[in-house]
Amino acid sequence: MNLYTKLQQRAADKKPIRIGLIGAGKFGSMYLAQIPRTPGVHLVAIADLSPDTARVNLARVGWKAEMTQAKTAQEAIKTGATWITEDWLAVVSNPLIDIIVECTGNPIAAVEHCLKAFAHGKHVVNVTVEADAFCGPLLARKAAEAGVVYSLAFGDQPALICDLVDWARTCGFPVVAAGRGHKWLPHFSESTPETVWDNYGLTPEQAARGGLNPKMFNSFLDGSKPSIESTAVANATGLTVPSNGLLYPPASVEDIPFVTRPISEGGVLERKGMVEVISSLEANGRKIPYDIRMGVWVTVEAETDYIKNCFEEYNAHTDPSGRYFTLYKRWHLIGLEVGVSVASVALRGEPTGVATCWNADVVATAKRDLKPGDMLDGEGGYTVWGKLLPADTSVKMGGLPLGLAHNVKVVRAVKKGQSLSWADVAMDTSTSAYKVRNEMESMFAPAAQKAA
Repeated sequence: MNLYTKLQQRAADKKPIRIGLIGAGKFGSMYLAQIPRTPGVHLVAIADLSPDTARVNLARVGWKAEMTQAKTAQEAIKTGATWITEDWLAVVSNPLIDIIVECTGNPIAAVEHCLKAFAHGKHVVNVTVEADAFCGPLLARKAAEAGVVYSLAFGDQPALICDLVDWARTCGFPVVAAGRGHKWLPHFSESTPETVWDNYGLTPEQAARGGLNPKMFNSFLDGSKPSIESTAVANATGLTVPSNGLLYPPASVEDIPFVTRPISEGGVLERKGMVEVISSLEANGRKIPYDIRMGVWVTVEAETDYIKNCFEEYNAHTDPSGRYFTLYKRWHLIGLEVGVSVASVALRGEPTGVATCWNADVVATAKRDLKPGDMLDGEGGYTVWGKLLPADTSVKMGGLPLGLAHNVKVVRAVKKGQSLSWADVAMDTSTSAYKVRNEMESMFAPAAQKAA
């Protein structure tokens, strides 16, 4: 029975999945736009630091004012409306809610939200992949111990990549490589919120009209978000990562099976079974026709002549050897697709991507020379970008995770392009986020080092 049929049955039985949403920004709003069109779900509550802004966003996506008049979760369930509050703890602790969708985009807050939700017996769909990047394996372990499901969010690229990897392995194909696309040139790693729009391809006026956040969009452009999402994929699928960061090989869709082969066979991979990101720009800045910038892909291998011949007989586009084939989705629809995760978690008890190991980490790396007294401003800012590294490399160097490089003071000089360590900053070790990360390293680092 498919998910939609199951949702229809829940609607017919008047037993909808009861959802609590934390964060009604851009991603959350995209999901909100789909909820009234999806049977068998009821958004009981929205927690947002600005309820008024949440209401504005609800109106923008087509919700009528009467749909948000409930004053409590109990009233929301009785009337079918939605309760809006500033109190996220009241939402995650309410026994009437089945599943939490975490959409804040704040990794430190998201970790706290997830852990509290687990403690109250709530499943979690975590849109804030930045949180998963710095402690996803621990969140997965804590959810399992609490008897609930923790999941990456379908619609965002990591969950879509995990879906393609699962397809490949379920069909019996070995995964050679998997990943997403990105608009990338090496100097983008130096981009700041002041330079983002020109590099991104928008005017400041267009960005202002759309209410776009330059720091958030810069986290995509400067390589932080691709590293974060590749980390989530590697830790969920067991794929390995490049030894010194993503390579961003330029390629059209047709060229992906050509470049995502091992170096020994004419590709760019150190070995088979890796994550990588494909650039939509040539090294000289020329836009590649039929690119994969907004999409996801997986490259698989035909291990026998019979399978290779099948690729040929069914006109599958392969590399010149005929052995490597790439399946792809050229687009992802972000928050518009989150309902797949909600339904999968609530109705099947299955995540759409969840950490199973600690293979990868995102380490804060200097955008410019940093001096003692400088304050780090996290992903997308002026000081650091996120570099994808193997987890064992990060552990050995004492790498500072990008998710904790927010409002932290530098205590010794760091050269541009150098990845930071814990010793380079004055970290507040009393925060719950630091304690969670420290716990994760204690729990998973031995396995990561053993794999080195």
